[in-house]
Amino acid sequence: MYRLFIIVPCLLLLLGTTCNARGSEFSGSFLINDLQKGGYILYTRHGDATVGEDQQDFSLTDCSTQRNLSATGKEQAEKYGNAIRKLNIPVHMPVEASPLCRTLQTAQTAFGTQNVKVNGFWLNIYKLSQNPSTETIDSTLQAFTNEVEEAPPIHFNRLIVAHSFPPGVGLGELSSMETVIIKPLGDQKGYKVIGKLTLEEVLHLAGM
Repeated sequence: MYRLFIIVPCLLLLLGTTCNARGSEFSGSFLINDLQKGGYILYTRHGDATVGEDQQDFSLTDCSTQRNLSATGKEQAEKYGNAIRKLNIPVHMPVEASPLCRTLQTAQTAFGTQNVKVNGFWLNIYKLSQNPSTETIDSTLQAFTNEVEEAPPIHFNRLIVAHSFPPGVGLGELSSMETVIIKPLGDQKGYKVIGKLTLEEVLHLAGM
């Protein structure tokens, strides 16, 4: 049984159903205030990656065998990093990135090459899109819970640049540079999903 707790406020998903713009902006400012205090995990999908394709036996050290960031993706990553800094959201360095070129390049463009480290675990999220067995899905989701239930260093947020989940699995499908805000609950206690912010919403909150 997964230690998974989900809270999804309307104000953050902005699905166009019952939220009004004024209420969303007002509540969004409270969210930023909380993020400025630290204690959260920001799980972000890489930028637009429409250059090339992932070959069947791609090499992690050869970007030509992988799908890579487009010019738009690089621009998205740069804007995202600038928005996080402008919003004064403290991020624990180095940020983490999946070892694929598009995730690593996204993190490096947003936060600087020297401020990024590779965490091979996040490649497991990418593999969820390759029709794995139910057992593999279950074990990956449990491992994911173990990864994100621990609090980051005090007064900081942990930032991860990785991959979208398949629809209906884990954190669900994510658009380019969409961020899931996670509140760790501690060892053996799981986590809460506070909400999701698209890149456009992050830039709006930053006044960009």
